[in-house]
Amino acid sequence: MTTTTSAHTRVFSGMRPTGELHIGHLFGALGNWVRLQEHAECIYCVVDLHALTTGYEDVGGIRRSGQLMVADWLAVGIDPERSIIFRQSDISEHAELATMLGMITPLSWLERVPTYKGQIAELGEGIDTFGFLGYPLLQTADIILYKATEVPVGQDQLPHLELAREVVRRFNNLYGPVFPEPQARLAESPLILGVDNRKMSKSYGNAITMGASDEEIDRLVGSMVTDPQRIRKSDPGRPDVCNVWAYHKLFGTSPAEMETIFAGCTSAELGCVQDKRALAETIKSVIRPIRERRAAFLEDPDKIEDILADGARRAKAIAAPVLAEAKAAMGL
Repeated sequence: MTTTTSAHTRVFSGMRPTGELHIGHLFGALGNWVRLQEHAECIYCVVDLHALTTGYEDVGGIRRSGQLMVADWLAVGIDPERSIIFRQSDISEHAELATMLGMITPLSWLERVPTYKGQIAELGEGIDTFGFLGYPLLQTADIILYKATEVPVGQDQLPHLELAREVVRRFNNLYGPVFPEPQARLAESPLILGVDNRKMSKSYGNAITMGASDEEIDRLVGSMVTDPQRIRKSDPGRPDVCNVWAYHKLFGTSPAEMETIFAGCTSAELGCVQDKRALAETIKSVIRPIRERRAAFLEDPDKIEDILADGARRAKAIAAPVLAEAKAAMGL
């Protein structure tokens, strides 16, 4: 269900405010967001209401986490002049439209969302709430409130978008053609493991964040798990199974250097420690300017709030008439 981006494309995407982001976000969603600004009208949202679906008991850090996240967005090139950047809870139309969609959505549609039972099994009964069950409808409202034509998603998110499309079809069949069916814009995101070869996560302590200091990068890269069969420096290595090699490719180590590294690793002439030091320098050259821009934004949180307030004003100008159109269609 991919489409070709045109000048009339409107993109909506959002992230839950979890604080500072890591290189998985940099080379995944955020890299795609930055590129989309060149060709589409982009709306990027701090989905703080969604943060309550699993974090309703500890809400003290939501607002600050949102600021940290927006600082990362700005630091990597999300431009508030070209894109609308706003906080979800500042636009009440999101919650109102989600409530309206809840009136027409069969319970069975929500229960079959793959992540619903899976996350309850993983996280426990504490998230067995109405809000968690209904979060796909809030997600749908987020998208269609702006009549977004495309949503950048990974393969694992396709079921969520397909539910949104089903809800749109049901609404339009019942009340008339108010909303376009949003299309998936599949993004090629590389699989990036943490430095310990597990899924990259701040909770695991295995992620290189976009605010990481040079010292942190040295420490994390130095701890990276390499080819498990290369026990001694004299053992030939296998770059294709080594996470350090994968990071070299990710961070744009030059083809000539890659050839040298490959030859040195497979012949056991290059040791893992030396290779890691070279990788750390490459990573620092990429992260350092992002970190500096990020720090500059965080020194002035009022500027971040001003960007979010301006984004909310621009978002409201789109959302309010769309909600009014949906209410009229429903006889409200």
